[in-house]
Amino acid sequence: MKKKYNIEVDCANCALKMEEAINKIEGVKEVSVGFMTQKMSIVFEDGADIDAVMEKVVKACKKVEPDSEVYI
Repeated sequence: MKKKYNIEVDCANCALKMEEAINKIEGVKEVSVGFMTQKMSIVFEDGADIDAVMEKVVKACKKVEPDSEVYI
């Protein structure tokens, strides 16, 4: 399943670091974080608990950039 989320990220380098961190989360098949568009697209693995995965995604993003926001 693929979902898109609005985000706030301050720089392209942070967006790349977020992608790298999110790709390591169990339940995430593929992710794309667009700095210019301020959008994040996630493809979840089949059977993944999307709410639980998104909690981990938000934590990973905050670890990379504390001021970032993910609008779920």
